[in-house]
Formats: sequence, structure tokens, C-alpha cells
Amino acid sequence: SDGSIRLHQMTSEYPLMQWNDSTKGQPIIALQWALTRPAVFFALDASSNIYIWDLLENDLLPVAKQTIPSEKVSTMTLLGEPEKANGLLGMVLAKESGQIDIQYVKKKWALP
Repeated sequence: SDGSIRLHQMTSEYPLMQWNDSTKGQPIIALQWALTRPAVFFALDASSNIYIWDLLENDLLPVAKQTIPSEKVSTMTLLGEPEKANGLLGMVLAKESGQIDIQYVKKKWALP
């Protein structure tokens, strides 16, 4: 609820990494690992900002932030085929109006 993200290992109650205030205090609505690139995850905050984290590139801050300006996004999920090396990774955004948008993620964050 405060925008902090913690990365846990299943065998420990303590986080391996913790990023406080990663969304400048906005609650995180959705967070998901990329299906095609294990070091990348995406976080959606309550202000319809999507943060892209690539832990191989930078493990302190998100590598990109994208604001969805047209309408509030209520949730997101990722789709892709991890068994295929084509690097196609899609992001499905559900908006408050019920509209669904599908966007493709840049190859640099999708390729294995």
C-alpha cells in the first residue's frame, strides 16, 4: 500500500532485496514477472504508472516508467510464451471503463 516492493526467497521470511517508495508512495495494484525474461518485472501503481524493473541492468531503480494518460488502469497482466525464444511479450491493461488494451513490450525487456 505504500509503494514498497520486497523480493523474497521461499526459504526465508526476510527479503533478499527491498525497494522503499518505489512508486513515490502510490499503492501497487499489480506486479508480475516477465514470462520470457526472468530478471524483469512490471509494477502498476494506483496512478496508472507502469514501472519496468530489469535487475540485470539496474537493481536499485526501475529502468523505465510509462504513464497511461487516457484513463485509469485497474489491473494488468502479462502474456507470452516462455518456451519460445521469439521474445514476444504482451501486456494486457484493463481500464476502469471495461476497455482492454494489449501492448507489446520492447524486445530488450522481453528477450531471454
